[in-house]
Amino acid sequence: MRVTILDDYCDTLRTLDCFAKLDGHDVTVWTDHSDDVDVLATRLADTEALVLIRERTAIRAPLLERLPHLRLISQRSVYPHIDIDACTRLGVLVCSDLHSSTPSYATAELTWALVLAGMRMLPQQVASMKAGRWQTAVGQSLLFKKLGIYGYGRIGRVVAGYGRAFGMQVQVWAREDSRERARQDGYDVAPDKAAFFADCDVVTLHMRLVDETRGIVTADDLASMKPTALLVNTSRAGLIAPDALVSALRQGRPGFAAVDVYEQEPVADHPLLTMDNVVCTPHIGYVTRDEWEVQFSDVFDQINAFEAGTPKNIVNPPPPAPDSTD
Repeated sequence: MRVTILDDYCDTLRTLDCFAKLDGHDVTVWTDHSDDVDVLATRLADTEALVLIRERTAIRAPLLERLPHLRLISQRSVYPHIDIDACTRLGVLVCSDLHSSTPSYATAELTWALVLAGMRMLPQQVASMKAGRWQTAVGQSLLFKKLGIYGYGRIGRVVAGYGRAFGMQVQVWAREDSRERARQDGYDVAPDKAAFFADCDVVTLHMRLVDETRGIVTADDLASMKPTALLVNTSRAGLIAPDALVSALRQGRPGFAAVDVYEQEPVADHPLLTMDNVVCTPHIGYVTRDEWEVQFSDVFDQINAFEAGTPKNIVNPPPPAPDSTD
């Protein structure tokens, strides 16, 4: 099959062991990013199987309608960036392993790295020392501080365990069934959302971005946080109301933030990048060689299964077989 991979920024996939699963296919890898439909239509004109790296490129009807050879989109995890109805109408099968039983440990680890970096002001200290200065600020310890986990799913549960290991008081806020799971795991549950934001020294967000969660963290929530508190977001930027985080940080509540996700990506210019009280990383939560070996082994398996006539992890119904009487 003619396979195209988009948005492999560091040209990593060709260096992974799992890439051998594409032996025998005609593979093209694009390492730059484009949102331009004309550019994408040219790049994908002959593509039969398209590999997406999470949500880096949106695949909507205006593009799909210009890809007559496309038969399969193979990726991993959720798919809000794909027009599933258009794929079905045009006979394009979407396969995506939702890995419902496996958290992204890489994302959980980055979350914890950002907690430590934000509380100890590590990027600021490194920059200061490289500029020829010695100690310029004093950070905060984690021991006995209150860690707020907003969203107690697979990743939130792992991060809660990290907090417990560091001697933090872990408190959870989430929908009711998730709060009950947190109680069963021995964690405190906040009495309400307002108390959660007001009491926690660190708040980390761990929810999927869907209609119900878009803007779920409001300007009032942020304004109620302590001036010494840290907000960490490795989930999705849209969980926070538009422009609310920048405004809140300028007003000093919360005092700090550590962010891995943005409204539009890749980011070349953003107000958060200019703020001394913010640690920014370029959406690398799930980006490790180890994580990608796992993820793309699945993605490439889906291509081979499709070619063998036994597709798996199917998102949309396959196109109907032609009527033999025609």
